Amino acid sequence: MERQIISKRINEILGDLARLSSELRALSSADPKEHADNYEQLSVDAALRSERIACRIRHLIYTSIQPKKAEYLRAAAVAHGIEITQNNGIIEIALPSLMPKRRRRTGTEFLLDPLYFALLDYIGSNELPRFSECVVCFSHVYSRELPSRRIRDYDNLELKQILDVIAGFIMTDDSGLLCDVYNTTAVGDADLTRVSLMERSRFTEWLTERHETLETISDFAK
Repeated sequence: MERQIISKRINEILGDLARLSSELRALSSADPKEHADNYEQLSVDAALRSERIACRIRHLIYTSIQPKKAEYLRAAAVAHGIEITQNNGIIEIALPSLMPKRRRRTGTEFLLDPLYFALLDYIGSNELPRFSECVVCFSHVYSRELPSRRIRDYDNLELKQILDVIAGFIMTDDSGLLCDVYNTTAVGDADLTRVSLMERSRFTEWLTERHETLETISDFAK
């Protein structure tokens, strides 16, 4: 890539970093209790700008220097802390964030590409089932240290693209005829989304075990 183009893109990133710095300063001085709506908007704006910055830097790396895109995204999956596990026929994928609101969605490349390569690497050394009919459970885990007003409606969350990536590795089809999707909310040490996939016959057992081991949202609201 020509040096002039690289410099232009770097300057655009620097401009975004300056705006991010201003947003973080405003966030630091805002009162989350007295101005809840403003605090939420500032938080989301800063988070989304951070994601745009990360994606711009990624593309700068892809086109100008080594490592190659695949190598970088494998490292990004590790940095994100994406974890894939299997236990008694149930596959669990832990994602290091809550799903964004649909009306504030700016693109999901930031998380989807690392997730794809995490799954690709996992199947390189582990055998994954191929579900023809299954249940997919999205567990939205909210940090207990933050206020309960952050909890959102399930129909206001962006889940489809995450499911599309996972389905390509694990499911025959994510049609509603073959795939039941279940959403649940819990609290934990940090914000995260846990995706659990299983045969339909395992769902009742999974749900019972989950309620016995996880802190419920009613505990969070106390």
